[in-house]
Amino acid sequence: MVAIIVHGGAGTIKKEERIPKVMGGVREAVMAGWRELRRGSALDAVEEAVKSMEDNPIFNAGTGSVLTLDGRVEMDAAVMRGKGLEAGAVAGIWGVKNPISVARRVMEKTDHVLLGGEGAIKFARLMGFGEYNPITEERRRQWEELRRKLIEKGEAGHWKKLNELIKEYPEVLRSTVGAVAFDGEEVVAGTSTGGVFLKMFGRIGDTPLIGAGTYADEFAGASATGIGEVMIRLVLAKSAADFVHLGLDALRASEAAIGLATKYFGENVAGIIMIDRNGNVGFSKNTKHMSVAYMKDGMPEPYTGI
Repeated sequence: MVAIIVHGGAGTIKKEERIPKVMGGVREAVMAGWRELRRGSALDAVEEAVKSMEDNPIFNAGTGSVLTLDGRVEMDAAVMRGKGLEAGAVAGIWGVKNPISVARRVMEKTDHVLLGGEGAIKFARLMGFGEYNPITEERRRQWEELRRKLIEKGEAGHWKKLNELIKEYPEVLRSTVGAVAFDGEEVVAGTSTGGVFLKMFGRIGDTPLIGAGTYADEFAGASATGIGEVMIRLVLAKSAADFVHLGLDALRASEAAIGLATKYFGENVAGIIMIDRNGNVGFSKNTKHMSVAYMKDGMPEPYTGI
């Protein structure tokens, strides 16, 4: 049994016209991964699925990443293999098209797990990744509007006000993309994000932190989405895999993981996708929306939902 599942981020999509584009994006991504999975590699499947969403400006990853408070892009990505617990990640990277591919090279070409900032850029150039500007005109306009509104709130302690902006503009402030695949031998997980709009320069979320936003071991793999600081505090992706170790399947484990998030941090903070070593898929959220698509042996067409 082979399987792949992807997500395009958890939160609220306030503009109904965006939903078909988001659904089309996750479907395209899962099929890109499925083609690689049929060739036999969960690792290739995860990379291609995530790249598909990084290249789609509807998502907050790669092209279309959101901007920091000072108008820059700082992206995070990670990939992890269940066999051998190999992992690679980049944090606060810019000027590249596909952070997930740089993260894979960190895993394969270095003795390290996580490279950040200028060092990650130097490594990417060494690996042959060319200069690329991921900022779209739409993200620039959104940044200008949100920054203006933040300034108009009228206080220096603006981070208290950022939560109000998140509630007002949830469709642009919280989003991440991820994929998990099982090729019959191992589970692989990967995640990529542009972070959160108006985040403080240098802020790193859960995505590149192994165990928080991305995790895979011999039992299961998981990719999380939502408020990164929640996933970091709960080590949510690892916690979800541990639930499988304790005997739950991927669906029940994903529900248990989101139950933890709700218990400690309330509603509207997190979503997660999973696959266990038996090829079972699972996903759960406590947000209004989370775009998901998955494909398994025996399915004529992928499932897509939001």
